[in-house]
Amino acid sequence: MQTNTRVDVKQWIDERPVSPQQWLILALCFFIVLFDGVDVAVMGFIAPALMQDWGLSKAAFGPVMSAAMFGLAAGAMLAGPYADRFGRKKVLLLAVTCFAVLSLACAFARNPYELAILRFLTGIGLGAAMPNTTTLLSEYLPERYRSVLITLMFTGFNLGSGAGGFVAAWLLGAHGWHSVLMVGGILPLLLVPFLWLFLPESARFLVVKGAPASAIARLLNRMGGRFNGSEQFTSPEPSIVRRMPLSTLFNERFRMGTLALWATYFMGLMVIYLTMGWLPTLMKESGISVEQAARTTGLFQIGGTIGALVVGWTMDRRQPNRVIAGAYTLGALCIASLGFAGLESTLMIVGVAAAGFFMSGAQTGLNAFAPSYYPTEARATGVSWMLGVGRFGAIFGSIIGGVVLAMGLSLVTLFILLAVPALIAALAILANAKAARRASASAPQAVATH
Repeated sequence: MQTNTRVDVKQWIDERPVSPQQWLILALCFFIVLFDGVDVAVMGFIAPALMQDWGLSKAAFGPVMSAAMFGLAAGAMLAGPYADRFGRKKVLLLAVTCFAVLSLACAFARNPYELAILRFLTGIGLGAAMPNTTTLLSEYLPERYRSVLITLMFTGFNLGSGAGGFVAAWLLGAHGWHSVLMVGGILPLLLVPFLWLFLPESARFLVVKGAPASAIARLLNRMGGRFNGSEQFTSPEPSIVRRMPLSTLFNERFRMGTLALWATYFMGLMVIYLTMGWLPTLMKESGISVEQAARTTGLFQIGGTIGALVVGWTMDRRQPNRVIAGAYTLGALCIASLGFAGLESTLMIVGVAAAGFFMSGAQTGLNAFAPSYYPTEARATGVSWMLGVGRFGAIFGSIIGGVVLAMGLSLVTLFILLAVPALIAALAILANAKAARRASASAPQAVATH
């Protein structure tokens, strides 16, 4: 038994192998992200059936499709400060419950106005869940495996998005679009009791909040520790005295790094949504079948899933900022090359998969990197605001795509222009490197007494 000792919680976690308890936390977070992916993508799968049922045009259905995107941004930016104040687990439980119940409610919407409002509210729950899974998981993983395991969690989003299409195809014909939304709500609702029972609060969060050492000892003992609650648990990071975690993002220590992360995430999502959203239209207009266009675009997601794991694995072994910047740069080159390849060539298929590998790999790697930049007391706020600001990049990319296509640019010019934001993202994450080193400088420790 360890008694009357000083324990650095982060160091203790970093020095130990990954325990079954940590794998359980990873699995629970993976399922949250998986169901998040199902719900985010569900409207795209049911849109044709729903528009036919209600007699809606594409223009009239547009607000329904975009409502959840605005909700995702709002949810992310709202949830972070509350998670830093009240705890990651509480906010996660509330977020998952909300998006599950609201997805169920969407199944009973009577008109597009009701559905748009419900999808916006569902998006708030979805947006609140993602950054808090990242934050909680990052605080329980040893640093040497952190990036690759967080990116592994994020593969659940792609899996959920893809699986949602198969579920929709199975249910739509026999039970209609309502059933797809109901399943999208029931599955995460069934997960809530398991989260309540088995998902722990962050031990590092409890340290900086001055929780009793006995409570922290119980959590660490579930990971193989042998503590009796008489220890002094510490966290080697700044003890922030400001009342609002959001203010920490803009103090002298973190301001430039915060803006760099926002710029990186915004530009990355803008490129991804421009590519995924408008490439099928480009291919269809060139005479390629809708099925072939869909298959080719789908390779972007497949490449991205593999790329996320490779980028995460490399980040654990090299300087993360440089790895992410390198991936964005190579992604920009792959996107630019698409204009030279031609939409009907085999090189287009290879280029789309490679672009997904590097661009989605970099974007997911950024999710794994951001938690390490901020101290525990502002970590959820920092991660969630990065994701929230980034969502506006996705919205902007979805909106301007049609405008850019209407300009009649050549394919070469179009894809070169599309690569520019990816290069800006690479430069922005490199600008973050110096700020990240400054933020990780030695500072007073937070201590939990007994």
